[in-house]
Amino acid sequence: MTKCVSTQCLADFLEDANCRTRELLLDLDDNQLMGPKLPIVNPILWEVGHVAWFYDQFILRMLYRKEPTLKDGDKLYDSIDIEHYDRWDLPLLSTPDVLDYIDTIRQKLIDRLGPISGSNMASEQDSFIYQFAVFHEDMHTEAYLHSRKTLEYPSPNLHTSKPLINSELQNEKLRGDVEIPGGTFLLGSQPDSPFFFDNEKWAHNVPSYPFKMARLPVTNKDFSEFVADNGYNRRDLWHDLGWNWRNRAEAEHPTYWVADGKNQWLEKSFDNHIELVPNKPVSHVNWFEASAYCNWANRRLPTELEWEIAATSEPTDGGEKFSISKRQFPWGDTTNTIGKSNLDARTTDTVDVNMYSAGDSPWGLRQMIGNIWEWTASNFEPYPGFRPDSYKEYSQPVFGTRKVLRGGSWATRSRMIKNTFRNFYTPERRDVIAGFRTCAPFDWT
Repeated sequence: MTKCVSTQCLADFLEDANCRTRELLLDLDDNQLMGPKLPIVNPILWEVGHVAWFYDQFILRMLYRKEPTLKDGDKLYDSIDIEHYDRWDLPLLSTPDVLDYIDTIRQKLIDRLGPISGSNMASEQDSFIYQFAVFHEDMHTEAYLHSRKTLEYPSPNLHTSKPLINSELQNEKLRGDVEIPGGTFLLGSQPDSPFFFDNEKWAHNVPSYPFKMARLPVTNKDFSEFVADNGYNRRDLWHDLGWNWRNRAEAEHPTYWVADGKNQWLEKSFDNHIELVPNKPVSHVNWFEASAYCNWANRRLPTELEWEIAATSEPTDGGEKFSISKRQFPWGDTTNTIGKSNLDARTTDTVDVNMYSAGDSPWGLRQMIGNIWEWTASNFEPYPGFRPDSYKEYSQPVFGTRKVLRGGSWATRSRMIKNTFRNFYTPERRDVIAGFRTCAPFDWT
């Protein structure tokens, strides 16, 4: 199921996740916590209650047969049964009451772990479901940041936000592609992985052809050339569904770009407009926009197989093959991400694509973890032999309707992300902190 971790680790995760939730909640007024009805956001106040309900439902109630902590919780916070647009019209708990709700549940969860110490190991079952529920909260705190950007709320003041250290500021500039050989690759997570979601199970052999992948993600400067070349209005560059989306959205440029009237671009960043930085990765572009850019540049999106090969394997035989063994992260198996990647909202923004050379993969690819989620060409589909975990609605209902993203953004929690993590969104989503890197066209000669 997963490797056992200490009760201290689980208690610390619960406390830290709750701290992040409070930091993203408490500086907003009641109107902001509800916000307008939009298809891409939830009311933040509803989401916080849903997170509390999730802990209660999937740990205390399902596993340990406890009574609901909140009598009418199912009617208020069950995301499966409550339609999206109904969430604004429910008699939700007030901010103080919803925080009391989550505090009560968190204390119940900690109490039932027994002695909290680094030497007291939780059961395999608790190690899995507690981490899963914390990661669920982590996903929602990243969604709160998406919502705050979408709704132009102020940038939050987070305790993890700190100045970059010297090793992170090193700007060894990279260019071009890396050549990665073909072979047979073990795609997905293995049973001895520290933690894995159901859609990562199980690792299975997949043949791969040789490919060339960009060392860096596509930058604002790169994408601005596509915009300047009328890329949003050239029908030949767009998939049919993408062209339909582009016309409905009347898109002419990335959603947060704003013309300054002087032939330059500004970028919306929460409630501010800032100068568009050329060497930062383009972000908040959807899969259709990424694909159109690739067609314009005579490139393509990598498959998730290619992405995972590039992030987890090492060159062998002088670069003629890739290793059978896989790394948890591009830089190795150490979970310390400081100085190696832009995660945990340490910057509350993207950074220059040349930064974090200490996090390079053995192939010389940079920022494969952190900064931006990266769209891939792949549809989100089950791996062979897929079986859902206890939260059956996590992956199974949306197979075949989403595109896969890899790598994590600056808002992603470092405890959750690793090379095999599969994120998934519908291809029209622009609110996600997502960009992309490219591959050269297949060479079939």
